[in-house]
Amino acid sequence: MKQRKVPLRKDIVTGEMAPKKQLVRVVRNQEQEVSIDPTGKQSGRGAYIALDVAVAKRAKAERTFDHVFDVKIGDQFYDDLIAYVDHQQARRELFDHD
Repeated sequence: MKQRKVPLRKDIVTGEMAPKKQLVRVVRNQEQEVSIDPTGKQSGRGAYIALDVAVAKRAKAERTFDHVFDVKIGDQFYDDLIAYVDHQQARRELFDHD
């Protein structure tokens, strides 16, 4: 069997490359609205962040997505992002035994 190439994306907080499945996509649409994209398929400008609570908290402290998307983003988005990442991290630990 031929090995499939694993798609890599860059974590915008740490600057490290990681497999796409270990990251979460955040997207800014044409209306300048920023949201979490669990499917990875929403249209708009996307940026990736690791499924790591510490990285999500660092993104909030540094206002990373404000700079990347050049829009003002409220604290609620960052709090939602931290909660989402925490949930996904817990799911991965429960279900993925790699």
